Amino acid sequence: MTETYRAIVNPGDLKAFKIKIEESDILILAKRDILKKAEDILLNIRAQLKNYIKHHPDFLYSLVPIKPDKNSPEIIKRMCEASEMAEVGPMASVAGAIAEMLGENLLQDSEEIIVENGGDIFLNIHSSKKVLIFAGDSPLSQKLAVKIEAGRWGIATSSGKIGHSLNFGKADSATVIAESAAVADAFATSLGNKVSKKEDIEKALEWISQFKEKAKIIGAIIILDKYAGFWGNVKIERP
Repeated sequence: MTETYRAIVNPGDLKAFKIKIEESDILILAKRDILKKAEDILLNIRAQLKNYIKHHPDFLYSLVPIKPDKNSPEIIKRMCEASEMAEVGPMASVAGAIAEMLGENLLQDSEEIIVENGGDIFLNIHSSKKVLIFAGDSPLSQKLAVKIEAGRWGIATSSGKIGHSLNFGKADSATVIAESAAVADAFATSLGNKVSKKEDIEKALEWISQFKEKAKIIGAIIILDKYAGFWGNVKIERP
């Protein structure tokens, strides 16, 4: 599935390269080739995560928030904080958290960077970009694009119909834009969990609106079959 939507990525003046290490399948767009450093950073992040899970196996399987140990690695703290706000298990934010930490650690080598990890994205951009929404078999899939303004952002999409992430809803896509990619990832999962029929869309968007200040949520989009709902500062454009 990743190759399907990545085939239509337009990197503009950024260089594109991929990293695949175990479950992590990542596309990076940067000003220069920083592949080797990116691989080293990703290996380090993954090692910290795997070591923590080895000693705290409940972290991997819990569907509810977990408090991190006092001396937990940064990635564990971010995942726990995001999942607590979104009321989901910590692994619901893993892809976004990895993208975010990887992107932040590469900023000194590329002042403009985009890291996409299984559809969850960290962006530090100097000009606006369009992010296409992939929504599986929905007739709206790849028909809508979100305009992301210059700045540092996280955007994540969860689906009850496609992908490997655990989701208890039936939405084709639940997309969240936030200041943090880890937070966007956790809330995308939680938002998608709340949608099983079209009547749920408005209620789910009302729910996430209450986190505008606390979690720095910018906007959200839900697609279910031919229906779509929008909340927040979301600018929709043609792809």
